[in-house]
Amino acid sequence: MTISIIGSGNVGGTLGTRWAQGGHQVVFGSRNPDADDMKQLVAKAGSTARAASLQDTAKAADVLLLATPWPATQAVVEGLGDLGGKPLIDATNPLKADLSGLTHGTTTSGAEQVASWARGARVVKAFNTVGFNIMANPAFGAERPVMFYCGDDAAAKQTVRPLVEQLGFEAIDAGPLAQARLLEPFCLLWITLALQYGQGREIAFKFLRR
Repeated sequence: MTISIIGSGNVGGTLGTRWAQGGHQVVFGSRNPDADDMKQLVAKAGSTARAASLQDTAKAADVLLLATPWPATQAVVEGLGDLGGKPLIDATNPLKADLSGLTHGTTTSGAEQVASWARGARVVKAFNTVGFNIMANPAFGAERPVMFYCGDDAAAKQTVRPLVEQLGFEAIDAGPLAQARLLEPFCLLWITLALQYGQGREIAFKFLRR
């Protein structure tokens, strides 16, 4: 599978590297694919990774991961053109610059905005509720942290689920894309616990049943 990464910062770089090291073909998209930081990222990810322009990255994809800073997201997504029915994993959060809250919530979500901008994409929300350090290493002894995902297209969710599980998370289908209205505020719980209330960044959530 070819996974294209749109937004190669902490989250996109981490997830792309792990998928590449797990055997997937990974294309990191950049406005400047020949930049030194992109060369370093590709070298770290290994022989199944490469960098390309954003448009070429989108064309190469079987699946796309969107991990852009929220203020840049609309312009980047609209610049990709028609995505032809490809699954797009939305890992963004519509965070205010000071992390005090979200720019969207309750009656809509960032993911629903992404779906309106991403022509032809089948959007699945995932990878937005923990920090990139947990994505890099989700091991908590014998326990697996939960990663919720949601979307309106069942086949797209079936594509995304194993990509979540391969990284060591328990993948839980949270329902339709409108459930991102709950998952995006959930990210603020992780952020505030980690950064404001003394828990630190090495935390994640567990889903219990009985």
